[in-house]
Amino acid sequence: MCGIVGYVGPRNAQEVLVSSLRRLEYRGYDSAGIAITGNGRIGVRKSAGKLQRLDDVLAEQPLTGNVGIGHTRWATHGVPNDLNAHPHLDSSGDFVLVHNGIIENFLPLKEQLLEEGHRFRSDTDTEVLVHLVADEYDGDLIEAVRRSIGRAKGAYALVVMSSREPGRIVAARMISPLVVGFGEGETFLASDIPAILPYTRSVLVINDGEMVDITPDGATVQTMAGEVIEREPMEVSWDAGQAEKGGYPHFMLKEIYEQPGVIEETLRGRLQPDGTAVLEGVDLPDGFVAGLDKVWITACGTAYHAGLVGRDVLEKALRIPIEIDYAHELRYRDPLIRRGTLTIAISQSGETADTLAAGRLATELGSRMLALTNVVGSTLSRDAADILYTRAGPEIAVASTKAYTAMLIGTYLLALRLGVDRGTVTRDGAVQLAGELRALPDKANRVLRMDADIAAIAGRIAGIDDIYFIGRGLDYAVATEGSLKLKEISYMHSEAMPAGELKHGTLALITDGTPVVVVLTQSHLYDKTISGLQEVKARGANVVAVAYEDDTEVAKYADHVLRIPRTIDFLSPVLSIIPLQLLAYHVAKELGHDIDMPRNLAKSVTVE
Repeated sequence: MCGIVGYVGPRNAQEVLVSSLRRLEYRGYDSAGIAITGNGRIGVRKSAGKLQRLDDVLAEQPLTGNVGIGHTRWATHGVPNDLNAHPHLDSSGDFVLVHNGIIENFLPLKEQLLEEGHRFRSDTDTEVLVHLVADEYDGDLIEAVRRSIGRAKGAYALVVMSSREPGRIVAARMISPLVVGFGEGETFLASDIPAILPYTRSVLVINDGEMVDITPDGATVQTMAGEVIEREPMEVSWDAGQAEKGGYPHFMLKEIYEQPGVIEETLRGRLQPDGTAVLEGVDLPDGFVAGLDKVWITACGTAYHAGLVGRDVLEKALRIPIEIDYAHELRYRDPLIRRGTLTIAISQSGETADTLAAGRLATELGSRMLALTNVVGSTLSRDAADILYTRAGPEIAVASTKAYTAMLIGTYLLALRLGVDRGTVTRDGAVQLAGELRALPDKANRVLRMDADIAAIAGRIAGIDDIYFIGRGLDYAVATEGSLKLKEISYMHSEAMPAGELKHGTLALITDGTPVVVVLTQSHLYDKTISGLQEVKARGANVVAVAYEDDTEVAKYADHVLRIPRTIDFLSPVLSIIPLQLLAYHVAKELGHDIDMPRNLAKSVTVE
């Protein structure tokens, strides 16, 4: 997820672009840059770091002109540094481009362009695009962009300028968002509406498969085939704060609703037709997976709960022992980590101090470390021998939602890749799992339709002193994360445990009206979990169950049933967590808490 802006009009383009980028910095803050055409040439200024770093560069080396493009980056290819920052120029310096998304076939394209004499300066997939445009240019910029798109595969939005056609910007959308804003004698371009609200409220949303040609005369929208599209812009009534949240009242709710897209993004380009997983950054030596006899997982907080799912998933896929421990415990317990094992360190930020320390300890003891993280260039990614990026994009709310889901998807991809390599996942099994993974975005969207029903249940729970979450197997792993979400933002006492553990003490705390949330998706454990449900119901509990939509049994025992689409039990955590995230959100909203910034908590714990 990155932020794109563009401007054609009478104003100082530098001021417009930087102001617009500031309103998009929530989309990425690894680096930023702008390009402006003037006096027959293109000027580029860019810098790694947050936007303030770019401000400092521009204060010393300002750009002048009335046409420009800009970018704030959330890195997906190439570490955050000055060279990898956008915009990118071609070898001649006549073409410049910014891009949001992923080009899946950038490696073969880059090899071809290198053979033809093109010179590359960065490690990004994006730079391939600007060289393609230069390669295809024959006097018409929009045609060059059109032909370049025909050679590239992926999900993206891109914006291009050329000194050979000053005053013109060409943009295209393939899945990644893009909007055009219309002012008096000026036109704006951005990834999201917030960027342009100070200048105009007349906005046209560009759809997938559409291109935009912007000149001083205005903007023309057309299909990739060149057919002109006539569509009226809309008038935006949001204020800037609402717009940053996409119209949602809180970032947390916005990020919950972004999860179908995050699942799709984390899977994109990684699943092959034969069911195998191609994971860039995971370059295990020949024979390493076949020789594995143990895998360690280490993490903290929400990442640890993703690791609980990972433990069961990897154990089933690899048929070897998988051990998980909190990073802050592992680093001090003198663990028996042996050479030749694999350690998977999980951290959304890649900067969690305890996870970094645990990963380094595992490396010192001879284990090969694989980082599962969301942030390109983070310390964890630099420490690791192998890296799997989750592509969740920036997560603003302190209580993690979409980053957790992306970690789950990353874990399934690892299980698929390692299981096939090891021979413990059959080809037929891989094809089935890959197919079910591809179906998850649509199913996640269906789960989100329960939002209003969940809000009604939250109203009956808010303010109660104690609440319990139970489940077995993978359902227990989901229960731990559901419980954490509730306590993080509602400040209610919440406890999660395996359903079988209830009768070993906690059952004494269940009285009339005590809320108990039970996750019930694991078929081989269904009867045992129902038994636990009956135990709490017999003592007056108010039971909320998360179960499959075709489960006809659970309604006999639960007071409320939140139904998710049927999938293979192996993948159910991706869907069953969403109702629990929404439940936590609505309980906290009922109680009037600061949902995005709960008390005493930070987004990334970078101290011990």
